Amino acid sequence: MKKPELLAPAGSLAMLKTAFEFGADAVYAGQPRYSLRVRNNDFGDINVLAEGINHAHELGKQFYLVSNVLPHGGKVRTFIKDISPVIELKPDALIMSDPGLIMMVRENWPDMPIHLSVQSNTVNGAAARFWHKVGVTRIILSRELSLDEIDAVRQDCPEMELEVFVHGALCIAYSGRCLLSGYFNHRDPNQGACTNSCRWDYKIYPGSEDATGDIYLLEEGNRPDALMPIEEDMHGTYILNSKDLRAIEHIEKLTAMGIDSVKIEGRTKSPYYVARTCQSYRAAIEDAAAGRPFNPVLLGHLEGLANRGYTDGFYQRHHDNEYQNYLKGFSISGRSIYVGNVLEVDPVKGVKIEVKNRFAVGDKVEVIEPNGNTDCVIEELWNLNGEPIKVAPGAGHTVYAKIPCQTNAAYIARYIQGDPRSKLEKISVLEV
Repeated sequence: MKKPELLAPAGSLAMLKTAFEFGADAVYAGQPRYSLRVRNNDFGDINVLAEGINHAHELGKQFYLVSNVLPHGGKVRTFIKDISPVIELKPDALIMSDPGLIMMVRENWPDMPIHLSVQSNTVNGAAARFWHKVGVTRIILSRELSLDEIDAVRQDCPEMELEVFVHGALCIAYSGRCLLSGYFNHRDPNQGACTNSCRWDYKIYPGSEDATGDIYLLEEGNRPDALMPIEEDMHGTYILNSKDLRAIEHIEKLTAMGIDSVKIEGRTKSPYYVARTCQSYRAAIEDAAAGRPFNPVLLGHLEGLANRGYTDGFYQRHHDNEYQNYLKGFSISGRSIYVGNVLEVDPVKGVKIEVKNRFAVGDKVEVIEPNGNTDCVIEELWNLNGEPIKVAPGAGHTVYAKIPCQTNAAYIARYIQGDPRSKLEKISVLEV
């Protein structure tokens, strides 16, 4: 069975290198002016961008440049001048959404592959065929499609590459087209400046009722007494927080239907996030391609990441109680928290760890490495002076520990609850 490409986010060189070490086939990154992530981005520097593209190609991997802004006139006028030196670096494709910018690239660089951004909200085969006729080689399908609808597009467009999101934040809008941040802060999400207003802390108060039904008033945590009316229709209301997408249990079906690429969201996340997600989804892809059933232990590994609760989005609209309990059981078991980065493996002193969160002697931890993970108990800790300590207090500290670790490209996670089936099973990543 053909393996889908595993596509990971890269907001920095560190994330890019970590993604490849932990199993990604490709990464996507964007320059702040023309992508929808203007913050926490190293790739505004052309030299850093060149280093990232070269590193990907040295590994035989792919680098996709995100230029998916919906530009106003000023950005259109500078686009060709700004994108020319970038295209000279030979990214493997441009991820774009605006028809005008796509036309300009087709006119100036007819051989440059273009992937249509999720921002264009492609939800059917007819739209996919239209974009194919204007030179787009891959469609990133809208997140609002079910598995059956994705399969229908696959059948309608066998000549197109199709990509879907499988993990990360979900928008409270139609795949990114949101105006809430612009309304609150005059920072336009469609220009890359989203402040994630849908994820803020809100309170809801009852209001007066009119002919349309119940009316509610919304108060944002930092704007007390500024009450705003919200409305709800048959589909719900679109101003409040969504759970995060986690669709790892659907990798088997997506692989079977011939999806070309599965994508992880999160260019502003940490290297630990990309290591954990890439390793888990890599394992799911390898299992699917080999005909092995889905390993539900992977659910627990992803549960340890910072998240707002998980949903599989629109992939499968209605789960029965038995299936929900099955997912919940494996999600809770083996739950962990990220506690440190491995800086050095010293055969005498032990493993040098940059502490990110508290851990202590006696804690059971998971050592997360590109070639597989190992569980162990922290039996001894030392500070930088070689003095024994009982606790690594938290961020800002560096300690030594005697734990099994082979590489500097490793992370430490502390188990916070779970059962032996998740703690003892080791992820083995093959053919990365």
